[in-house]
Amino acid sequence: MVRGLSGDNSRRKSMKDRKVQTGYNVTSLAIGVIAGRRMASVVTVKRPSPDTNDVNSNAKKPRKLLPSLKTKRAPELVLVIGTGVSSAVAPQVPALRSWKGLIQALLDAANDFDLLEEEESRRFQKSLQEDKNLVHVAHDLIQKLSPRTGNVRSTFFKDCLYEVFDDLECKMEHAGKHLLRSVLQLMESGALVLTTNFDNLLEIYAAHQATKLESLDLTDEKKVLEWAQEKRRLSVLHIHGVYTNPSGIVLHPAGYQNVLRNTEVMREIQKLYETKSFVFLGCGRTVDDTTFQALFLEAVKHKSDLEHFMLVRREDVGEFKKLRDNMLDKGIKVISYGNEYADLPEYFERLANEICTRDVVTNDWGSPSQAVEEGKQNGFNTQKSLLQGEVLCGPLTQFSVPLYADCRS
Repeated sequence: MVRGLSGDNSRRKSMKDRKVQTGYNVTSLAIGVIAGRRMASVVTVKRPSPDTNDVNSNAKKPRKLLPSLKTKRAPELVLVIGTGVSSAVAPQVPALRSWKGLIQALLDAANDFDLLEEEESRRFQKSLQEDKNLVHVAHDLIQKLSPRTGNVRSTFFKDCLYEVFDDLECKMEHAGKHLLRSVLQLMESGALVLTTNFDNLLEIYAAHQATKLESLDLTDEKKVLEWAQEKRRLSVLHIHGVYTNPSGIVLHPAGYQNVLRNTEVMREIQKLYETKSFVFLGCGRTVDDTTFQALFLEAVKHKSDLEHFMLVRREDVGEFKKLRDNMLDKGIKVISYGNEYADLPEYFERLANEICTRDVVTNDWGSPSQAVEEGKQNGFNTQKSLLQGEVLCGPLTQFSVPLYADCRS
């Protein structure tokens, strides 16, 4: 009996030990599982997640500046301002968008002032809708608004122009002002500017930046010659005229025969196209413009050997390639500033900064600022910026004069 009880006790003790050991093993396993989960949790936390900001920044990566353009100096450039710039600056003004928009606005103004008979108005409207030769339509409309006298630019036409371009200053938008600021920056650094536009948006903006720009047209041969000789850098040549001087409005070659017949003026103008780099901004069809062709293209030979630039929006790949191939024959490199019109101000701002900063570095080696010297020749005290501690030709961040506030009605 004793021996049996002793055997039972031994078996109970052995089973108890197994339970304890088993319990220990289960506990160890549970702890291991929990620890493993915690370790897995830690590993999961430490695993890097994709940075959405990096993805967005890559998607919005700006266009690179073409080396052959960004290495130019400002005095080597002639900026050609087209309707694309004016429509970006003041998109609320339909007359700034195209020739068709301008003629429609003039026609509306003429009707508002009862200057046309109903039949005449319908005839002009029909010609406009049929997209007939817009230059001829505009010429006929101007003639209709002018008296049958020697003075072919009457106050009627002047009144219509002022009605169309009324209050431009208050219709300029912020992004457009940034574009004009870059143009002005390059002008003050030595670039020449000409435009096919009738408006004076650039001159208005410059006045708010304490810089006086003169508006020139082709009726003043002496000043056009001086502009072509780079003696009037702070002047804007309006090859079709400017609305503030209706007598200088030019729509066809007959209107600027005085310039075409002046061999000295034409020689200097064409020399610009042969020796400078033209940069076309917002100029979809400026190269096809009859006035531009007569002034710069017809007498210039070996155009493909030249180096000019056209900044355009890359909307349709096929059309973009076609335009690029076509313009190379004229010595013009077509460059995309982006896929949207809104990309132009930022692209051109970077370009202006690059060019002007390069000029500042060059002048720091001992040569005087060319823009300052030429500013004196124009009669403008452009040194005031330097005296105020500004860099005349530096990056836009160094300009202390802020963009003027929008007008409020």
